[in-house]
Amino acid sequence: MAAATYAIGWGAVRYPSPMGFIAITPAPALSHLIESIWDCDARSQPQALERIMPVAKAGLIVNLAENETRTYDPDTLQCTRHSAFTLDGPADRCSVIDTAEQVAVMGVVFHPGAAAPFFRERFDRLRNGCTDMEDFIGADAGRLRERLLEAGDAASRLRTLHAWLQARAQGAAPRTGTLIHALALLDRTPQVQRIDRLARDCGLSPRRLNALFNEEVGLAPKRYARLQRFHRVVGLAHRQRSVDWADVAADCGFHDQPHLVREFRAFSGLTPTAYLSRQGPWRNHVPLG
Repeated sequence: MAAATYAIGWGAVRYPSPMGFIAITPAPALSHLIESIWDCDARSQPQALERIMPVAKAGLIVNLAENETRTYDPDTLQCTRHSAFTLDGPADRCSVIDTAEQVAVMGVVFHPGAAAPFFRERFDRLRNGCTDMEDFIGADAGRLRERLLEAGDAASRLRTLHAWLQARAQGAAPRTGTLIHALALLDRTPQVQRIDRLARDCGLSPRRLNALFNEEVGLAPKRYARLQRFHRVVGLAHRQRSVDWADVAADCGFHDQPHLVREFRAFSGLTPTAYLSRQGPWRNHVPLG
C-alpha cells in the first residue's frame, strides 16, 4: 500500500492512499468532535452500486464530480436525489450509493454523538437520512463547495475544509461528559444486557440515558450497542475467505450462531456468508450484483 506525507497546516500527516483515498486526523481543536477528514479521487470504479453498512457516526459528503448526490433504497433501489453537499445522519440500516457519481468526493466523519453539538440539532430526527447542507447553513454550503472545487490538489482541499470546520466548531455546544463516558464503555464491551447497569454507573435513570443517546447519538443505547457488536463481527470477517461463525458468535457476545445471523442480516441486509462472498476492499462497502 502506497503512502504519502502532506503538510496540511498543523504538521506533517502521513496516511495510506489506496485508490486515491486520503484520510487525516484533524488538529486538536477539532479532534474531540471529528474522527477524520477525507478526500477520494477514484476515477474508475468496477461497479456502479454499493451497499453501505450502517454506522452510528454522522458525516458530511461533498461531491466534487457532479452537482448532486444519489442514494437508493436497499430493497427497491428507488433513487433519491440530493444536493452535492449533504449531511448523512447516523444509521442503523444499510443504504445503497452510486459510485459512478462519486469519483471525486470529500467527507467528514464525526465521532458518535459529536455532530449534535456541532450542528445544535437532535440527531434522532436525522437517523437514516441524508439532508442537504443548505438546510443547515444556507448559501455557505455552495460557497464552500466552490472553494473546494477551486483548490489545486488534495492537500489544499483538506486545508480548506479543515479551516471551515475549525471556524464552525467555535460555535459548537459543549459535549456531554456523561455521554462520552457511556459511549467509551459501550465501544469497549458492546453488550446489550449492560444498559441498565450502564445507566446506574453514569448516575442516570435508564429513561434519561435513552433520551440522551437518542438526542445526541441518534440511536438508543441498546441499538447503539447492537450496531457496535455487528461492526466487531464485520471487522473479524473482512478479507477472510472463511470464518467459523460459531466461534465469532461466542467471542462477540451473541447467544448462538443463529442469533449472529439474524443481527447481521438486520443491519446489513445480507447473511454473513453472502457478505464474505461479495466483500470488496472496504469493509463497510459491498458491491451489488
